[in-house]
Amino acid sequence: MASYVAAIDQGTTSTRCMIFDHSGRVVSVDQVEHRQIFPKAGWVEHDPVEIWTNTRQVCAGALAKADLVSSDVVAVGITNQRETTVVWEKATGKPVYNAIVWQDTRTDEIVNALAAGEDGQNRYQRKTGLPLATYFSGPKVKWILDNVEGTRERAERGELLFGNMDTWVLWNCTGGPDGGLHVTDPTNASRTMLMDLERLEWDADICAELGVPMAMLPEIRSSSEVYGKFRERGVFAGIPIAGILGDQQAATFGQACLSPGEAKNTYGTGNFVLLNTGTERVISENGLLTTVGYKIGGNDTVYCLEGSIAVTGSLVQWLRDNLGLIASAPEIEQVASTVEDNGGAYFVPAFSGLFAPHWRSDARGAIVGLTRYVNRGHLARAVLEATAFQTREVIEAMNADSGVPLKSLKVDGGMVGNELLMQFQADILGVPVIRPVVAETTALGAAYAAGLAVGFWASEEDIRSNWAKDKQWDPKMPTELREKQYAQWQKAVSKTLNWVD
Repeated sequence: MASYVAAIDQGTTSTRCMIFDHSGRVVSVDQVEHRQIFPKAGWVEHDPVEIWTNTRQVCAGALAKADLVSSDVVAVGITNQRETTVVWEKATGKPVYNAIVWQDTRTDEIVNALAAGEDGQNRYQRKTGLPLATYFSGPKVKWILDNVEGTRERAERGELLFGNMDTWVLWNCTGGPDGGLHVTDPTNASRTMLMDLERLEWDADICAELGVPMAMLPEIRSSSEVYGKFRERGVFAGIPIAGILGDQQAATFGQACLSPGEAKNTYGTGNFVLLNTGTERVISENGLLTTVGYKIGGNDTVYCLEGSIAVTGSLVQWLRDNLGLIASAPEIEQVASTVEDNGGAYFVPAFSGLFAPHWRSDARGAIVGLTRYVNRGHLARAVLEATAFQTREVIEAMNADSGVPLKSLKVDGGMVGNELLMQFQADILGVPVIRPVVAETTALGAAYAAGLAVGFWASEEDIRSNWAKDKQWDPKMPTELREKQYAQWQKAVSKTLNWVD
């Protein structure tokens, strides 16, 4: 009988289950979107109960679409939107508040107060690899405990649990209030701003300063091991859950970026560039994050430098849903192709401030360079080009930190089917851009982590041999034009700063 590995991919806009064969090819996929909740400007929330319902639905759907049963699956991995924060009751599984999403900026005052000391934004960087920013989970937990009545006292009594979405999904899959496992892995723990990056343990001093009781925190285990089994009722009953990787680390693993110096860029709701630095923790001097790349069982921890960009694919959604300039996301390529260039228009999508390498929560989005000449096609092109320009900013910071210029960029995620964008990305970087056969590598990486833990794949060499190139874009733009356009982009970014007092 054929056997497969499944991955639950709990993302920012949807949850899906993907099933893979031994060659790393997709056997089936089922996907359901969830609501994006915007209570106030800068606030972004999800309903954790809706997401758990969707998780069960897509797991059943993926099996049904491939005409499989649970016993055909040897292991399941979990990958997830990172930093998105849930606090729930241990006894009932009821969230005390909606999940606060990674894009949310409500913790700005908390972050600014923490940054008021002599080390400023770098207060915890040496320990955690992270600058102080609204992005991370720790300040979000503090906000819930400070603002939801009774939660701090209940947390201190050990009645409440915290987790990023991996922990929420795992806890529910393994029984919830009836013995659910309260576990995370180092890739997710490293995004909380509460974990010591060297020891892979929660840091008591930082937790105390943020007022987060350590009793709330999940156990940190490796990214690839059997944590437990699915609860006996429902889909995948009794199947081992054996891998957890935050979504961007999962994509790095799925792209077989397993040696120092290998990098990938995922084009999703936001963009995330990760560079494997091996077992060395490189502390960035140029606005990047130092993060855990993965830890396979008892092997040494592998670290990455990361450039996180908040708004890329979600800008296309905004153009569709808020402005109605396109009817569907794929239509943007067709509209952008009606013009030769951006007509002088630049779009800086600082909807939640600017992430790497700027880390400016005071920035807000702007379209600059508008004239009567600019039309719908120019705006569509400016939206796509914003993704490529932001990626170049991150790559330049990465080159400076690592001292090794990037020679090519592996790409994955939903936007890599847009060939106009991929060509412009190669043009503005000046290096080849390479898309793999399996472009949705996030779920694949989680499947690899789970499959390695149960022996479905023998070693990381199996992952390397499974990777295959689908298409490559080489730069065609003259150097002078490339640098002129990038200089205009940097000028546009300067117009977004200091908007929020």
